[in-house]
Amino acid sequence: MISELVVREFLASAHSVDEADLVPAALIIPRVEYAAVDPEPALATLAYLGEQAHARVDALGPLASTRERLAVLNGLLFDEEGFTGNEARYEDPRNSFMHDVIARRTGIPITLAVVYIDVGRRAGLTLEGINFPGHFLVRAPRILSDAGSDDLVVDPFHRGAVLSDDDCEQILRRHLGTDATFSRDLLATAHKRHILARMLTNLKRLYVRFRSFPHARDVTHLLYALDSSASMELRDRGLLAYQLQDFRGALRDLEAYLQQTLPIPSVVDEEKRQEFAQIWEHVKNLRRRLASLN
Repeated sequence: MISELVVREFLASAHSVDEADLVPAALIIPRVEYAAVDPEPALATLAYLGEQAHARVDALGPLASTRERLAVLNGLLFDEEGFTGNEARYEDPRNSFMHDVIARRTGIPITLAVVYIDVGRRAGLTLEGINFPGHFLVRAPRILSDAGSDDLVVDPFHRGAVLSDDDCEQILRRHLGTDATFSRDLLATAHKRHILARMLTNLKRLYVRFRSFPHARDVTHLLYALDSSASMELRDRGLLAYQLQDFRGALRDLEAYLQQTLPIPSVVDEEKRQEFAQIWEHVKNLRRRLASLN
């Protein structure tokens, strides 16, 4: 199980008021698989890239538009440094580990967006994450020199492409189906904790798919620590403990989940009722199993 020292270090960066602490927090996530990850090489690389980007953006002058500034950032990261979306091995867990993404110059939309936001901010650009369904994006808010144009939506996974509403709808339909309808409400800003939760959720899904249950439990532990109101993470941590034959841990978490869930609202759907009943059966079986060991 991941150490509580690592969890406290993660939470210190995740809950700080400084959005720039996103990268230090993200660099702790790989410790679920690599216990002794050194974040310094990745931080040094981002600092170097930030210096390069800052000098080039400065050289454009104060009247440069957001598109011109982004073009400089894109040229540095994608043309010169070779960052690219890992379409060939999208489900490689290394795409979710920031130290690997920075060293290998490849990742998934959200980890490339973290690089993009961090380097852009070091260059003086105002950039925000967008928790778009199925494909994380970045927003560049308009500035005075943009002459009335709207905020720009950028896709770091595809070399910093600037997206129209139609482009966003195509992405949405690719992930949610052809009936999905785009709304600008889907472009809400993702702050640091939203980004970290999405990174962890992506990783958890991969570990469960690969049946790497010890790693999946560690990731779920971080998710629950990040948001203790997320009762489904408490449920999942208990179910993963059950898979790992940590019956005491499983019973503790599943009992706590049931306590958080009660009473069941009368309007709850049948699927939720069945899930509650299944968890209750797990709890009864765990109680019997543990009682037989005493």
